[in-house]
Amino acid sequence: MSTTHRFAVLGVAVLAASSLAACANNASGSSGAAAAGGTSSSSVAANAPKVTIMIGGMSKQIYLPFMLAKRLGYYDKAGVNVNLIDEPAGGDATQNMLAGQVQGVGGFYDHNIALQAQGKSSEAVVSMLQIPGEVELCRSDLKGKVKSPADFKGRSLGITDVGSSTDFLTQYLSKKNGVDPTQENRRGVGAGQTFIAAMKQKAIDCGMTTEPTVSKALSDGTAFILLDMRTAEGSKAALGGTYPATSLYMPTDYVNANKDTVQKLVNAYVATLKWIQAHTGAQIADQMPADYYSGVGKAAYIKALDSERGIFNPTGIMPADGPPTCLAVLSEFNPKVKGKSIDLAKTYTNEFVQAATPLS
Repeated sequence: MSTTHRFAVLGVAVLAASSLAACANNASGSSGAAAAGGTSSSSVAANAPKVTIMIGGMSKQIYLPFMLAKRLGYYDKAGVNVNLIDEPAGGDATQNMLAGQVQGVGGFYDHNIALQAQGKSSEAVVSMLQIPGEVELCRSDLKGKVKSPADFKGRSLGITDVGSSTDFLTQYLSKKNGVDPTQENRRGVGAGQTFIAAMKQKAIDCGMTTEPTVSKALSDGTAFILLDMRTAEGSKAALGGTYPATSLYMPTDYVNANKDTVQKLVNAYVATLKWIQAHTGAQIADQMPADYYSGVGKAAYIKALDSERGIFNPTGIMPADGPPTCLAVLSEFNPKVKGKSIDLAKTYTNEFVQAATPLS
C-alpha cells in the first residue's frame, strides 16, 4: 500500500506566514513589478495575446526566469500579456493546465513524459534549467545514521507534493539504492518555511528542496546535505545523466494553434536566460521581489545564486541527452510510464528557441 500522503499540520503561525507569502507571490505575478522598479504587463498593447502560466513554487530559484522576465520588462517587449500564478506543487499546476485553467506551466520537463504515458499530449517549448538544482537534505541529528538513500526504508521523506518532480526523483533515488518506494513515507511539505518547520518538528527525516530553502536550512544547523544536484557532476552521479528540469510546457494543441503567441513567450525567456548569464547574483537579486529572499536574507540569497548560476540553460535548447535520462528515471518506478512506448520527440520542441529573435 502506498504510504505517500500530504503533510497537513504545521502550526498556525507557520501556515499563516506561508499563506501571506503565497498571496504576495500571486500579487507580484498578476500585477507586475512596477513598485519595485520592474514593469507591469498592463503596459502591453491592448490587442496583445494574454497567457496565464502557473508555476510550481514561484519564489524558488529554479523558477526564477519566469518572474525575472516580468521584472526586466521582457514580456512587454516581446508583445505578450503574461499573468503568473503561484502553485507550490508542480503536479497541481499540471492538473490545472489539463483542465484549461491556465495555458502553460513553469515546471519540470519530466511531467511531459508522464503525461504522454497517460495518453495526454504536452510539450516543453523552452528549457530553462540544465540540471534539477535539487538537494536532498537530512536532519542534523541523523548525521551518521542516514548515509545514502539506501537508508530511506521506514523514513519520512519530504517532497513538494504528491505527483511533483521531487516525488518522482525521491522514488527513483530510493529504488536505485535498493529501497522500495512503498517502504517509505513521502510527505508533501512544500518549500521554504513549511519545509523547514517539518524538519524542525521531526515530521520528516530527509527531504528534497531547492534554493533558497537549502541555504536557510544549512545556515542554522537544521540539516546537512545528503545529495547535491546543483552541479552537473552531482546530478549525473545521482541520476545517471543530464536531467533537464525547469521548462515552460504547454498542451500540444495550444502550441499548434497559437504559434505566434508561443514564439513571443520564448523570445522573452531566451532573452532572460542570456541576461542571467551576463549578470551577477547580486544584480539578479536586485531585480527580484523582496519577499523572495526575506526568509533567508538577501546576502544568503545572492550567495546561493552565485553558487548555482550554472544550473540555468544559457540557450534554452533542450540538452540532447536529457530526455532519455528523464525517461529512464521515470521508467524505473512509475507504473504509468514503465513499459510504455514514449515518443520523446513529442515531449519537447526546439522550434521556438531556434527561431527566437532579440528583443529591441
